[in-house]
This record gives sequence, structure tokens and C-alpha cells, in this order.
Amino acid sequence: MPKAAAEEHEIAGHTVRLSSPDKIVFPGRGFTKRDVFGYYLAVGDGILRALRDRPTTLQRFPDGIDGEMFFQKRIPTRGVPDWIKTATIKFPSMRTADELSPADLAHVAWAAQMGTVVFHPWPVRTTTPDQPDELRLDLDPQPGTGFPQVVATAELAREVLAELGWTGFPKTSGGRGVHIYARIQPRWTFTDVRRAVIALAREIERRNPDGITTSWWKEERGERVFLDYNQMARDRTIACAYSLRANARATVSAPLTWDELADAQPDDFDLSTMPARFAKIGDPHAGIDDTAHDLTTLLEWADRDEKAGLGDLPYPPDHPKMPGEPKRVQPSKNRDLKG
Repeated sequence: MPKAAAEEHEIAGHTVRLSSPDKIVFPGRGFTKRDVFGYYLAVGDGILRALRDRPTTLQRFPDGIDGEMFFQKRIPTRGVPDWIKTATIKFPSMRTADELSPADLAHVAWAAQMGTVVFHPWPVRTTTPDQPDELRLDLDPQPGTGFPQVVATAELAREVLAELGWTGFPKTSGGRGVHIYARIQPRWTFTDVRRAVIALAREIERRNPDGITTSWWKEERGERVFLDYNQMARDRTIACAYSLRANARATVSAPLTWDELADAQPDDFDLSTMPARFAKIGDPHAGIDDTAHDLTTLLEWADRDEKAGLGDLPYPPDHPKMPGEPKRVQPSKNRDLKG
């Protein structure tokens, strides 16, 4: 069969070339590069709400999800259209990189043309790259738990957020987890926001300690839902709302209303079903930018916890050691705990 000719698409005032449109990206479903490209155009308003002016790491699969994968944090210096916008971000090592910073839907389409399947934006804007404006809570089911337990945990998180006067916006992870997002005022550092998320997670954990955990070490989690506070550490990112996930089912990280969450089935939201859903109901996260919340109360909770002996928790293993961080050794190997 002859190779399909390249296509040109006019998007947001730019010409975006789509090469090899018939290349298979999701072999199990038969979805092609054209399907991925078209999907992102179909949910354009939604994914731009998640990506606009955010430094974004691209998870690329040039030969489909069964081929080579790599995370692109630095935009190439050659072969990139002159209209592509970038943002300079700083890693924990203090090294920097210029990442894609989508200004319009053409940027998303260009990334799809480059084999991007998953979009991982930072929780900051280009104008304030060191002050997050998005608080993210990652609800991660552990072995022995599943989506129903995650939903129950999300409802407790909603309860705590409501007591703060906050509105949280839930989405599926594209797997068996749930993410809850809230906009915050970009006044605080990554360290501050992570500290606030730990305080929030501990308050949720208190309401169901048998079913929820903030324990970083897997050997301590048991059959509980893990609240991954480290998703707010610098250089940790989550697949954004409407991003495809690189799995055989071609699922989507799907924004939901709170009323939908209890009856949701994560596998129902995929490349083939999400465009029709989006066309019918729009974006359940359309109001996420309406309010930027104040972190002060959560930081007061963090102070309260520290006075009660609950200080910082371990950072990811690839992160530099931080002031006040506890010993980064799993408990079963920590000699200080063995006496």
C-alpha cells in the first residue's frame, strides 16, 4: 500500500503539516496519527484550558505506543516553526530548559505531528515559572484497591476543600486514579505549595486512616489509596485534562463533574468517545479559572501539624535533598528505627 501523502492544516492562523497520517499509533485499536491529530483538534478548547501558557513536557512515540518512547523537555533548536512559543523552566538541579508553551491550538497540533501522545504541563504559567498557580492532588490506588475506593477518597477531598471554601475539579487519570485540581494565587514557591498539599492530604487521611495514606514508602501503604503529595514537587508533572494516555485502550484523562464521578468508568473515556462527549456537554472544567484560591489556611494547617510533630515527608528519589526533609530511607532499612 502506498504511503499516505502529507497533509496541511490551517489552525489558529498557522499552517501545520501532518506527515505519515496513516501511521498506526495505537495498534490495539487501529488508531492512526491522523486520529490522534484529529482528536486534539476536536477537544481543542478543553486541552488549551489545561495547557495554555504552561511549560509542557511532551511524551513522544514517533513509531506508535509500542515503539520507542521519550520525554522531550527541550524544544529542538532546528526544524521548529518560528511561531512556536517556549518557556524557560528551572529543574531541581537549577539547570534550565526551554519547553513548549502552547499559546494556541496550533501548538498542540504541531506536538501531535511530532508524535506526542501525552502532554505533561507544569503547574505554572510562563510569566511566573517559579510560582505554581495550580494545586494538584493525585489519588493513586494501591494493590487491593480500585476505582470505587478512589472515588470515595475523592469525595472526602471534596468535603475538605468545601470546608476551606475551595472548589476542586476532578478528572480521571486515564487509568484507575483520580486527579483533583484547583487554581491558586501564584504567590508561593513550589516548596510552599507542596507543604500545603501535604497538610491537605493529611487532613483527608485523618477522615479515613484505614482507607487512605500519605505514606511515601510502598511497604507502609497497605491496601489504601495513596495521596501523592510529591506531584507538587518541582519538575513533577501529571498528564493534563484531555490528554491521551499511552495504553492499549487509548484512554483519556477525562474531566468530570462531581455528580458524574460516582458512576464513572475510566475506560469509557477514550480517543473515540471523548470528541462526541465534548461536542455535547462541553468542558466540565470550564469554570476552573474563575477563582484563584488563597493558600494561607493550608499553610496554617501545615504549621499546626509541625507543632504536633508532623513535619516534612520524603521527596522523590531523583530530587536534591531538601532542608527539613526526613531521612530518605525506607523504614525497613532505616537503622535509626531499629534501635
